[in-house]
Amino acid sequence: MKSAKFIPAIIVSALAITGTSVFAAGGKDREPVAFQQLDANGDGQVTKEEMHGHRNQRFTNADTDGDGQLSVEEMQAAGQKKANDRVTKMFERNDANKDGFLSEDELPKPRRADKMFDRIDANEDGAISEEEFADAKDRMGKRHKKHGKADSDDS
Repeated sequence: MKSAKFIPAIIVSALAITGTSVFAAGGKDREPVAFQQLDANGDGQVTKEEMHGHRNQRFTNADTDGDGQLSVEEMQAAGQKKANDRVTKMFERNDANKDGFLSEDELPKPRRADKMFDRIDANEDGAISEEEFADAKDRMGKRHKKHGKADSDDS
């Protein structure tokens, strides 16, 4: 597969794969929350209580049967809704001719793909070996463990 098609395919796949786990993901994996969403009383300041209230509201919204617990199905539904919202926004931003389809040239251009490739290509030969790939994966796993996140290999 040509790299011009490979990178956009990865982006679209990543959106689809990560969309179902967005609700369960930690802070960095979520879209940023607007200040106004956190400032419940509109006084221009966010308190700990308002932050907790926002979190509780997200839980309540996901707990569709109101039993005070999140089931796998409820979390999947919340994640799917988030993924659907992201895809809708992606189309709104990138469907230049407004035909309801994204052509390859309308797909978002990867912002850091070249930089990431260069980091993984340790010997700078213009290609990533299986060993370089494994080393990069190990480094990412260690970084995730350092920040208290589970490895994504378990899914």
